[in-house]
Amino acid sequence: MNIKNTTLRIIPLLVAAFYYSCSPSVKVTADYDHATNFSEYKTFAFYDLKAQEGKINQLNADRITKAIRAEMLSKGFVETPSNPDLKVNAVTILKNKTEVTANSNFYGYGGMYRPYGYWGGGAMMGGGTTTFNSYDYVDGSLIIDIVSTKTQKLVWQGIGNAQIDSKPDNPEEFITSSIKKILAGFPPGLAKK
Repeated sequence: MNIKNTTLRIIPLLVAAFYYSCSPSVKVTADYDHATNFSEYKTFAFYDLKAQEGKINQLNADRITKAIRAEMLSKGFVETPSNPDLKVNAVTILKNKTEVTANSNFYGYGGMYRPYGYWGGGAMMGGGTTTFNSYDYVDGSLIIDIVSTKTQKLVWQGIGNAQIDSKPDNPEEFITSSIKKILAGFPPGLAKK
């Protein structure tokens, strides 16, 4: 095998790995009413999804609506403004957080506590320092609620959570892929494989 051809094949893989490693990783959880017969639902509509004050801008609110609509349509649901079987709502929760880490380069010999007393030498013979680092990020969650209009009860909920270090380069792509991942298990038992 030619080394040049092998290198040319590896470079795109490395670029893809770098690209995806830089994207926030979305963790998904879902819950639903196990007594619900999801095969009865054929139509849907949205609650009035608006930009949330100080949380999300209107561009992203529109992207979320567009991505949910595309997923619901791809699953065979029909959007209708009058008498839908299901109503869909989406809520974002963004929290600014700081993580603090400590790195120690301690060396030496000292005592170690045991339930029956100290063990080892008494005085520290070496030294060390501890460095503290802080890291700011946004803990972001997108919650998708699906409500039965017949019972006015929540029948399915999906939550996507990500630690966001910086604004995604392509917000539309990030939102679309996140919503696809969140809705992958909807409807339960009938989801496409």
